[in-house]
Amino acid sequence: MKYIASALLLFAAFASAEEAPGLLGVPVKDIDGKATTLGAVKGGKAWLVVNVASQCGYTRQYAGLQSLHERYKSRGLVVAGFPCNDFGGQEPATEKAIKKFCQANFQVTFPLYAKVAIKGNDAHPLFEKLTGKTSGHPGPVGWNFHKFLIGADGKLLARFGSDVEPDAAELEMAIEKALR
Repeated sequence: MKYIASALLLFAAFASAEEAPGLLGVPVKDIDGKATTLGAVKGGKAWLVVNVASQCGYTRQYAGLQSLHERYKSRGLVVAGFPCNDFGGQEPATEKAIKKFCQANFQVTFPLYAKVAIKGNDAHPLFEKLTGKTSGHPGPVGWNFHKFLIGADGKLLARFGSDVEPDAAELEMAIEKALR
């Protein structure tokens, strides 16, 4: 019975992936290990994908990301946090510990996903597509809290480095444009 339930969940994730356009259909796992896609989030018109880490100098940006989530979620922005340990080993925790840390310290309610690699041979397919030559904004990620803005059509609209704070005018203008 357990096998059948797992098979059905996997099938649902892949069926959803086929329906969602571009980057929104790439299979991912949520922070609790459930197979899904970015496009499975209902009501999304734009997605801000961020590689996050709990022991980084930019960790305080969780507060700004939560603020963006609260301000724009009713208009269709989905903030999506992807924990990553690729930069300085600054996210060594398990998904369970990451989720607890984010909720306790920053009251995070935006979707968090399973920890992923975003560079090298083990890079997750989502980040391969976000940074690859055909992404529209190619190039490697330099550090934690890099931000990728994806439109409703599943295409990468813009990307912002770690030093661009969640309340930066350039990021907010790009979000506003994506939500029109």
